[in-house]
Amino acid sequence: QGIFPASYIHLKEAAVEGIGQQEIIIPADIPLVQELGATLREWAQIWHKFFVTNKTTQFRSLQQMAYSLIEYRSQIVSGTLPKDDLVELKKKVTAKIDYGNRILGLDLVVRDEAGNTLDPDWTSTVTLFRAHETASRSVDDRIQEEKMRRQTLFSTVHTYSLLMNLKNFVCNIGEDAELLMSLYDPDQSEFISENFLVRWDSMGMPKEIEKLNNLPALFTDLSSSDLMRQRLFLVCQIIRVGSMELKEGKKHTGGLRRPFGVAVMDITDKSPGCVLTVSASLNFVACLLAGLFVTLKLLPGDLAQVRKDYPHFVDRSTAIVRKMGFPEIILPGNVRNDIYVTLLQGEFDRGKKKTPKNVEVILSVHDDEAIFPGAGYDGITEYKSVIYYQVKQPCWNETVKVTIPIEDVCRCHLRVMFRHRSSQDSRDKSEKPFGMAFVRLMRGDGTTLKDGRHELIVYKVDVKKVEDAKVYLTLPATWAEVEEKEKQTGKQFHHSGVIPVTKDSFQLATLTCSTKLTQNVDLLGLLNWRSNPEDLDQSLQRLMEVEGGEIVKFLQDTLDALFNIMMETSEKDTYDTLVFNALVFIITLIGDIKFQHFNPVLETYINKHFSATLAYMKLTRVLNYYVGHAEEPVLTERLYAALKALKYLFRFIVQSRVLYLRYDGDAFFNSIRTLFLSFNTLMDRPLDEGVKIKVSWRKIVSSSCFLIYLFHFILLVKSRNLRTKYLKAKQSPESGGEIMIMLWVNRVSVCRLVFVPEVVLSVQGPTRGHVQLIMERLLRRVNRTVISMDRSSPLIGHYLACMTAILKQMDDMHYAHYISTFKTRQDIIDFLMETFIMFKDLMGNVFPADWMIMNLVQMQVFLRAINQYSDVLNMYFLDQAHFELQLWNNYFHLTVAFLTHKTLQLESFSQEKRNKILNKYGDMRKTVGFKIRDMWYNLGPHKMKFIPAMVGPMLEVTLVPEPELRKATIPIFFDMMQCEHNFSPGRTFETNELITKLDQEVEGGRGDEQYKVLLEKTLLEHCRRHRYLSQSGEELALLLSSLLENLLAYRTITHDESPEHRMSCTVNVLNFYKEKKREDIYIRYLYKLRDLHLDCENYTEAAYTLLLHAELLEWSDKPCAPHLIPRDGDHVWTQQELKERLFQEIICYLDKGKMWEKAIELGKQLAKMHESHMFDFMELSQLLKKQAKFYENIMHAMRPQPEYFAVGYYGLGFPSFLRNKMFIYRGKEYEWLEDFSLKLLSQFPNATRMTSTAPPGDNISNSPAQHIQSFTVKPVLTVPQQFKDKGVPEQILNYYRTNEVDQFQYSRPFRKGEKDPDNEFATMWIERTTYISAYRFPGILKWFEVKSEEISPLENAVETMEMANEKLSNLVQQQACDRSLSINPLSMMLSGIVDPAVMGGFSNYEKAFFTDTYIQEHPEDHERIEVLKQLIALQIPLLADGIHIHGEKTTEQLKPLHNRLVTCFADLREKVEKHYGVITLVRCQLKLLALLPSYQTLLIQSTGPSQTRVQPVIVLLPCQDSPDDSQSSLLSRFPSSSSPTVCCCVAITTQAALCFFFFILLLKSLVVFMITHLSLSSFSPFFPLLIIHKQFLVVPSQRSQDLHAFPLRGGQQDRQKEQEGVEHEQIPGPAGEAVRRR
Repeated sequence: QGIFPASYIHLKEAAVEGIGQQEIIIPADIPLVQELGATLREWAQIWHKFFVTNKTTQFRSLQQMAYSLIEYRSQIVSGTLPKDDLVELKKKVTAKIDYGNRILGLDLVVRDEAGNTLDPDWTSTVTLFRAHETASRSVDDRIQEEKMRRQTLFSTVHTYSLLMNLKNFVCNIGEDAELLMSLYDPDQSEFISENFLVRWDSMGMPKEIEKLNNLPALFTDLSSSDLMRQRLFLVCQIIRVGSMELKEGKKHTGGLRRPFGVAVMDITDKSPGCVLTVSASLNFVACLLAGLFVTLKLLPGDLAQVRKDYPHFVDRSTAIVRKMGFPEIILPGNVRNDIYVTLLQGEFDRGKKKTPKNVEVILSVHDDEAIFPGAGYDGITEYKSVIYYQVKQPCWNETVKVTIPIEDVCRCHLRVMFRHRSSQDSRDKSEKPFGMAFVRLMRGDGTTLKDGRHELIVYKVDVKKVEDAKVYLTLPATWAEVEEKEKQTGKQFHHSGVIPVTKDSFQLATLTCSTKLTQNVDLLGLLNWRSNPEDLDQSLQRLMEVEGGEIVKFLQDTLDALFNIMMETSEKDTYDTLVFNALVFIITLIGDIKFQHFNPVLETYINKHFSATLAYMKLTRVLNYYVGHAEEPVLTERLYAALKALKYLFRFIVQSRVLYLRYDGDAFFNSIRTLFLSFNTLMDRPLDEGVKIKVSWRKIVSSSCFLIYLFHFILLVKSRNLRTKYLKAKQSPESGGEIMIMLWVNRVSVCRLVFVPEVVLSVQGPTRGHVQLIMERLLRRVNRTVISMDRSSPLIGHYLACMTAILKQMDDMHYAHYISTFKTRQDIIDFLMETFIMFKDLMGNVFPADWMIMNLVQMQVFLRAINQYSDVLNMYFLDQAHFELQLWNNYFHLTVAFLTHKTLQLESFSQEKRNKILNKYGDMRKTVGFKIRDMWYNLGPHKMKFIPAMVGPMLEVTLVPEPELRKATIPIFFDMMQCEHNFSPGRTFETNELITKLDQEVEGGRGDEQYKVLLEKTLLEHCRRHRYLSQSGEELALLLSSLLENLLAYRTITHDESPEHRMSCTVNVLNFYKEKKREDIYIRYLYKLRDLHLDCENYTEAAYTLLLHAELLEWSDKPCAPHLIPRDGDHVWTQQELKERLFQEIICYLDKGKMWEKAIELGKQLAKMHESHMFDFMELSQLLKKQAKFYENIMHAMRPQPEYFAVGYYGLGFPSFLRNKMFIYRGKEYEWLEDFSLKLLSQFPNATRMTSTAPPGDNISNSPAQHIQSFTVKPVLTVPQQFKDKGVPEQILNYYRTNEVDQFQYSRPFRKGEKDPDNEFATMWIERTTYISAYRFPGILKWFEVKSEEISPLENAVETMEMANEKLSNLVQQQACDRSLSINPLSMMLSGIVDPAVMGGFSNYEKAFFTDTYIQEHPEDHERIEVLKQLIALQIPLLADGIHIHGEKTTEQLKPLHNRLVTCFADLREKVEKHYGVITLVRCQLKLLALLPSYQTLLIQSTGPSQTRVQPVIVLLPCQDSPDDSQSSLLSRFPSSSSPTVCCCVAITTQAALCFFFFILLLKSLVVFMITHLSLSSFSPFFPLLIIHKQFLVVPSQRSQDLHAFPLRGGQQDRQKEQEGVEHEQIPGPAGEAVRRR
């Protein structure tokens, strides 16, 4: 019991082999059906790839082929086909499979004559080779035929078809409707196609409901000139079929055709060579809520070709819409006989009516029913026109097609009836036709009615007389006939017939499209020559006066008539010359450039329709006569014309002879021989026109086409002389069988055959002795022949097949016997050397890549031979005395080339192909890989001779993605390391070769993540067990693992559509090589990065990338090392030349990127070299002009400043180089955050954009999803030193606002405390985050990673105290220098520090860090704790100065606050000095130098509990002050309580002061290091030491807990702070909280 109904289940016959996991199901289908299934499965994978990669053309082509195979398979499986049809279908299926496999790049399938696939195990190698040749040639011919057909369609025939499919028509008409669709040329005001008719019912549905949404029509015979029209419209006329007016009522007349609307669409295609698909809707010209929905597709070819190539588009339901005219080429056999009649206009008398008549025109063809109102419907007997309501001069312009058999045209005529139609049904029934007109389709002389307008005579209708056509056919039909008769008789026309003429007028137009009806009298006379044989001479002569377009239109009929005349008058030569001249005229006409596209028509006629068997005799006789009498002036011109047409004359002669089955060979040969003898005589005869004719003759006989046709003659005459020659070897006396060696390849050239030998082996009977005989006599000879042959020789494949056949027949005994036949060891060496080289050269280089079976057979045979020869190596050439290095080296390179050959890389094949190879041949790579391993270990002490040369090849072996093979061969690397350690202890394992080869192989597609893991694991396991290689081996393993990780990421990302990802991986790889100092590979990746930048128009980044290359070079004349020259450079450069070239290119890119400041900087370097070293002043002048232009651009050119964005990639779904990292991106010009974010999300469609700018939690960072955080950051301006304290234009500073930056700030507003309803800004705080990028912008990328640094709570506390002290010091100095400043900021700051109500920082730090528990748990923080204590103590003198200034500036209102501050400060000071010591500040307001920043010079006083000790300090004074004055001035600035007892002042020069100042600055870095990393108590108390720390000068006293610190403030920095003002910043939270600073 199952879940599916039994009627839905079909049990398929199959055989089951094995059980369980080894169960194999083999279908019982015939082999071809199984092959069809396998082919379709393989094609389906490629079909899917075409769809994914949007290769529309290939996708549809493959879809068409696959559908055809599915249809064929269903027919075969059905079992209903007759045997003959099944055989024919099998041929078609195999041809389709082979053709599809070739164009898809799949393997060639070889078959026998029955179409069955050949089994290589049961087929000889030579037979297999021949089968491949035959199959390949057959497929090539098919492809060539297809190409020629397509080229003919698109470039020669110029015939196209337009497929239109009407999907829907939306319009609320309320009645039935007719849609007439056609092609229209608005510039010529003419329709170029007949109508496609669709009938729509009143419900808005097609009359044929089964065609809903699928109404196809094919507009055929469109020429290239049609498609090249200036404009081409698709027009749809909508005709309403119903009452006269849209009114409800039962008494209205029905069935009237009334105009309703028109829809138009421009479908002009300017490139007719391409296939264009358009899906559009046609909107009505009138403002109607309606639409017409169609699809259009341009197809190459005429109707027959389109039906053949696109059967899924064009079927029996497709309406064929013909062009109203001929295509550019009318092929023989294309018969057409259409007459298009267009009802133009008329003027009708109203008669007794007050209003004009509602005229309906009724068109009929008498004696036939052949009117077609539009394609898609059958013919009708009469056509009723549209009715225009009460219009006196209606214009219809309605076209119908009249199709009449050719033999009936002469007796048919068109009759037009005119009838008034009433809107009332009762009146309408009584209305009778009021007028009649007619026109004959064939004139009296037998020609067809002329194309164009015809004004018909409108006769009054007598119903009884009108029915009898004989009554009115005697009357004139058109006014043109009346005028012609008046000219002939000279009398005015007076109608006195039985039917009166009315005053009405009517016009119609006709267009004849017929390959049988002509409007030319002369051509008609020739075509109907049998009717008037007496006028045949005149008809043949007049033919040459007929217009060429008319002749090519009736080309087949004209040629048939000429050859019929020649054949039916064969007994006399009366008309032969005239027919020959006419034939030459037609051939010359087709050779004219105007009609040259009719050449294929003439070719088709000769090959398929020509049937004059005796024409060759007549044509050669006339041509012979012309050649023999060339001296006659009249015949000279005729002969010259005949020579120009000689090519096709010979074609007619040859074809005529071929058709003449009962021929007399001697007579034909004699006629040809006579002809050529006449040509010989002609060339020897002196003629007045001799030069002209001789030149023409030589030009003709030297052409390849003529020689081919001439060769056809020789084939006809001498075919019995062409015989296949065989060379047979005699039977060996030792064997009972027969060995046949056939040398058989024949190549035919013009007029001769050349026989070239091909060796084919066929063995019968007992084979061992035969094989041994062939092996001894032929193997070495064949080998050497193959070695000496050019690889492009067409015979190389034959000889290789013979060699493979010989080797395939040899067993182990044959190999051993063959080696024993060599007399000396050197002979064996020579044989093996040439064999190894030959094998390596032949593998995959002879047979085409799609000859899978042939290549695999060759590889299988070679593998067996290699294994045999490896035993010979071990036996003869392994010992120390006879070791042959080159022989072994060739062996290893052969086996590596075998193992890595593309034919054996199974993982690159489809699953179907992989299974076939494994089942038939196994994985030959494992066999040869294990053999390589064994042979390597057999080398013993000889291994050192192959290191490092074999490192690269062994790496190739290990990279093969076969797990067992990798495990077996990776340990060879450790063995190499061990060999080097044992035999060359001083050498280290060569990694350069390994890195270079690994880079090449991984970039080429080899290697994977599994290989990286296995390589690292295997090497670590082996190295760690070794006593001496553990460290170096581990380093090598980690190095290779890191390199592989970068290379694999790079290779994976190279196929990524995002160039940013490719750039990131490229930078990772080049940084790796830079670290390893592999400049050759490093430069290669630099240029890859440059190319990526140029593709994205990142010119600035491309310049900085090239700058890295330039930095590797020197300004010297040393020759450039090869690895320093870029890959596209073939010139030998000096370093200076290459660096100059790079600088020029970099400056060009910088100019494009508007980085003119950097371009000027590089230009100055280059200019200096040209000025001082190269002395190239012309180049210097150009550089200076560029610099001047750059300076001008800086000041005047518009340069938008780029935005910077911070981007975080959070989640495990991102690649490793992005995962949980933050980057700063440099945006492009005018790129805003929204556009940038959309671009990011387009690169990661599955990512989610985070709305918060706060750092994410672990739940997001560790999630498998992708989260992107992006927001705008502001770069921090760093003003260059040369611009400080100077008035710099804004245009110059703008550059540094967004360039040369690596710090970026992000400010996030937040509220602190309760919101003030009156002032919302009162509680508004700003949290400012600073991000520091790893590199400065701009750089080699448009983004860089953000550097991260974790700060401990204690470090955070130190930084907080430093910032608070700095802020307090700045504020105190500002208040001291400028008494006009407001006291409020100082009041707020002092209150926040000294008032216990708000102060919490000290106590928090004491609780967190100064406890015994913390000190015991964090002994490493002892130094930082001491620094924090000194910073706390340092606040006391700063607070004292602040409170002192506050007291001086306080007002009466602030007195209470000041008193409160003094009280609190006294308590705070006592507490701090008790626990953390005393620090005293002494200020000297001295300026060091006018040219230097105004640093304040400092004096230091150390105060202890029992004594005061003055530290000696050097004070720098300006030179204009005397030492005494300076000293007294200095001492006067000290308070009396802190005045030093000794002060030594020395007057020095400005230069000395400057030197001393810079010495102090250099000392700063050393001091900062010591203050940060060493305990302060470690300094000796016996000498004073100046310590510049941050913005303070700190000096230790003899008491370790006392420090004296004095503020160092620069004037420029202070002014900058003053300009920026005081900003609110959030002080980080309580100590103990870990803060991450970016």
